[in-house]
Amino acid sequence: MKMRLIQNMSTIAEYPATESPSGRVIKIAVIGGSGVGKTALVVRFLTRRFIGDYERNAGTLYSRQIQIDGEQVAIQVQDTPGDQVNGHNLNSNEQVKRSIQWADAVVLVYSITDCKSFEIISHLHQQVRHTHADNRVPIIIVANKVDLLHVKEVEPHHGQKLANMLGCTFYEVSASENYNDVYNAFHVLCKEISKQQAPVNTEKRRSSLIPRPKSPNMQDLKRRFKQALSAKVRTVTSV
Repeated sequence: MKMRLIQNMSTIAEYPATESPSGRVIKIAVIGGSGVGKTALVVRFLTRRFIGDYERNAGTLYSRQIQIDGEQVAIQVQDTPGDQVNGHNLNSNEQVKRSIQWADAVVLVYSITDCKSFEIISHLHQQVRHTHADNRVPIIIVANKVDLLHVKEVEPHHGQKLANMLGCTFYEVSASENYNDVYNAFHVLCKEISKQQAPVNTEKRRSSLIPRPKSPNMQDLKRRFKQALSAKVRTVTSV
């Protein structure tokens, strides 16, 4: 599968929808604390590869085309810098805020080896819901690094309980050891977004199928006018 790296800057660039035959684009923001494996998850999903070491996350926008229910769709995934909580306040930089506003869906990531990364999930969820007050943006919670049981700080039932409380789907994955779990989490989310977009696109397709009224043929109009004029002349003559 071919993946395109759009940019590696703090600004978000739109990926041309024309790259997808359907013209549809699904935009996902991946947010969470520092060092939870956000970049590893994104790259694993898009390329199947796992790379253990990354440079400090500057916020990269990735793009690829995927198949959803037989339809080719362009997907953009915005990787973001890590968030932190100081006291009761969430410190999100401007890029994270823009990413949330830009996204069709959000993936909240924490590491089971870092309880602090788990504690900020509810803050991040609140920020997303505050930005998208209509609740139309799907949110999933992903617990990463489940292979590191020997340094685990967050139990599975804690993640599931939080997800249930926030109304989110919950996944436990290992970016390093299991591609299928990572793929499933993102793919199910993409299908959910696709279903939300479908009614709009279906309506557009229907409207495009409605035949437009034919424009009058000028030659035909001239012919009819001459016929009507001739009939009127004959009537006057006969009188």
